[in-house]
Amino acid sequence: MTLKQLLFPASSRQLPGQRWLKITLRTLHLVGVGGLGGGFLYEVAPEQWLPYWGLAVVTGVCLVLIELWSNAIWLLQWAGAAIVFKLFLLASLHFFPQAAIPIFISVIIISGVISHAPAKIRHRLVFSSTHISPSQPDGKDGKL
Repeated sequence: MTLKQLLFPASSRQLPGQRWLKITLRTLHLVGVGGLGGGFLYEVAPEQWLPYWGLAVVTGVCLVLIELWSNAIWLLQWAGAAIVFKLFLLASLHFFPQAAIPIFISVIIISGVISHAPAKIRHRLVFSSTHISPSQPDGKDGKL
């Protein structure tokens, strides 16, 4: 099996119980982000929001790993690109801590828009008008 076949299978792989696993992880991620938001918005001491930060990071990493394992084409779609951009924004907090609130709110807005956008938008390639179904990498014949 080549690296390309491993990253971009002809059809997406599924873990047993993947739907409910992702629902559970997303829910816990929201709890983490909510607690983290309290820290950002109300200038709470870090020891009070760090557990929420940890929960948000762990669940976020797990969600990304599931998507990448299923089919790495996700990174080339708006859904995956939005995650990469959000991580870039969050990393910029290291250099611009005074911008914590607008950056955090921007990340929430991006999350809301991309997660509620129609699948034809979320699964569209970033640099193309091609929509790629999660089950078929190229939306046509299963070849990338």
